[in-house]
Amino acid sequence: MKEIHQKIVPCLWFDTEAEEAADFYTSVFSNSKINSRTRYPEAGQEIHQKEAGSIMTVEFELEGYHLLALNGGPHFKFNPSVSLFVMCRNEEEINNLWQGLLAGGNEMMPLDSYDWSPRYGWLQDRYGLNWQLMIDDSEYHPEQRICPLIFFTGARHGKAEAAIEFYTSVFEKSKVEGIQKYEKNDHNEYALGKVKHAQFLLQGETFMAMDSGMENDFPFNEAVSFMVNCKDQAEIDKYWQLLTEGGDPQAQQCGWLKDKFGVSWQVAPVGMEEIFNQPDREKANRAMDAMMKMKKIELDQLTINQ
Repeated sequence: MKEIHQKIVPCLWFDTEAEEAADFYTSVFSNSKINSRTRYPEAGQEIHQKEAGSIMTVEFELEGYHLLALNGGPHFKFNPSVSLFVMCRNEEEINNLWQGLLAGGNEMMPLDSYDWSPRYGWLQDRYGLNWQLMIDDSEYHPEQRICPLIFFTGARHGKAEAAIEFYTSVFEKSKVEGIQKYEKNDHNEYALGKVKHAQFLLQGETFMAMDSGMENDFPFNEAVSFMVNCKDQAEIDKYWQLLTEGGDPQAQQCGWLKDKFGVSWQVAPVGMEEIFNQPDREKANRAMDAMMKMKKIELDQLTINQ
C-alpha cells in the first residue's frame, strides 16, 4: 500500500486544465514537483464524459504540501470561499510569488502593508483559484508553509467557530492553535463576536478559517474539496459517518460528500491512483464502473488488491 505522506489533501477541480495548472503552479514555486498523473479509463464515460486516456488527476507538491488537480468538467468554479494561504520567508520571495501567481489573474487585495502584516496580499489566479500571501515575520517559521483558509460568508457567516469545533472533533492530532474575534473596538457590528482569524490543526496539518468582515456571499462548492486518505475500509467507514452527519445526502457520490457546513470532502483509500493506473485496463475499467455506482467507497468492490 502507498505510504500516507499527508492525511488531508486539497483537491482542485478544473474543467480540462488540471495538468496545465499543475505545471503552472510548480513553475511558480521553486520547491515543487509533480508526483503522479492518472488517466480516465474507458468505463464511466456516460457520467464523467471524458475521453479515455485523457488526464484525470495530477498530484503535485508545493513547498512540501501535497495538492491534487482534477479534470472534472465545467460544473464548478473557484471562488474566495477557500483559498490557499502562503507564509513567505522574506520580501523577495513574496514579491516573486505574487508576480508569478498574479500573471493572467486578478488582484483582490493589493500586496501592501496592513495592520496585521508588513506585507500581505490576496489574489485570484488565471484559473480562478484564490491565494493569500503574507510575510512570516515571527521567530518561529512553520514547516508547513501553505495551508487552506476556509472563509465563511452569506448563509454560513458566523459558523467558523462551530466548524472548527466540529472538524477538530472528527480528526485525530487536532487542536485549536488560536482564535481571534471581532471586538467592539473593530467598529464592525456585522462581524462583532465572529471569527476574525483562526488557526487549527487536523491530523497535524495546519488549517485556517475566518468569518467575513462584510456582507458578501461566496458559497462553498466542489471546486475545492478535501480528500481524506484512508488506510483501510474501517477508516473510510469512520470518516464517512462522521463527516456526513447533518450534511447533504444529495451530494454523496463516488466517495464525495458535503458536510453540515457545505464544505466538500472526499473519503478515499490511499493509492486510489494505482487502481486506475494499473496495466490491466479491464480491471481499471471495472473499478471505475463500480465506483460510479457508489456513494461511500467500498474497497472490495474496487478490486484494489487484485
